[in-house]
Amino acid sequence: MAELTLEELSKKMAKLDFAMLTTQSGDGVTTARPMSNNGDVDYTGDSYFFSYGNSRKVSDIRSVPQVCLSYTGAAGMLGGPPLFVAVEGTAELIDDKAQFEAHWTKDLDRYFPEGIDTPDVMMIKVRADRIRYWDGGDEGELRA
Repeated sequence: MAELTLEELSKKMAKLDFAMLTTQSGDGVTTARPMSNNGDVDYTGDSYFFSYGNSRKVSDIRSVPQVCLSYTGAAGMLGGPPLFVAVEGTAELIDDKAQFEAHWTKDLDRYFPEGIDTPDVMMIKVRADRIRYWDGGDEGELRA
């Protein structure tokens, strides 16, 4: 089968709500934690997450902006093949309510009770540099 385009892969990734975000602190400690992307993956390979500004992941990104995301799940119809995606990218911290609003979904109110006005809320944008995927028997690599 032909290699997926970035747009095709992004559509499949949007169906995978959770990713593991791996960061590295300034002293070299690597940590991974689950993050919900709320289906907010666009065709350019950008992924968006929300966090509190005082979290370790935000501190890590300030020190070392290179991050990894890993997605796993069934991206096809029920009973379809599993999809595994590994994204190497650069994270950017955004503190702009207009951009928050553009990426906000109602499900986030569970974690941020005052919505985009929640004190210390930040958005993390991960710009993919390299994406590897395994989709059933197919696999490939894309550069964003």
